[in-house]
Amino acid sequence: MKKIYIETSVVSYCVADRSENIRIAGHQLSTLALWRGLNEYDVYISDIVVEESSMGNKEQVALRLNAIKDFKVLEVDEKVGKLAELLLQKKVIPEKCPEDAMHIAVATVNEIDFIVTWNFKHINNPFTKNKIRQVIEENGGCCPVLCSPEELVGENDE
Repeated sequence: MKKIYIETSVVSYCVADRSENIRIAGHQLSTLALWRGLNEYDVYISDIVVEESSMGNKEQVALRLNAIKDFKVLEVDEKVGKLAELLLQKKVIPEKCPEDAMHIAVATVNEIDFIVTWNFKHINNPFTKNKIRQVIEENGGCCPVLCSPEELVGENDE
């Protein structure tokens, strides 16, 4: 069974009030399609996802925490911290977004197959994905596939 790491943006899209913005509504529908098929994967999050999901509006916090309550939580250890720091030092991930580097590092260190995210700015865009992969591989790691729920669900359509 493939292992996926669900980044916080996906959790937020899953439980957010339905948007009237067509692009965001499409992301929400793709996220819900992924959620319905999660039994096909070993699903992981980290303490970072729990922490980020715990911030903000109390009603939304409760919905996010409920949505992730059954997922396996990966530890953030020294090895994870070192890889995240390297991604920041190499300016692959902006210094102002250390949590994004931590998501990538925790999934990489734990040999996760896919990181599922809606973060196109710092994680899932063609320029950043190549840089992330290069840094990870130069340091002996195997980079997870970085994708959106839409991309992952599309892979399973037959």
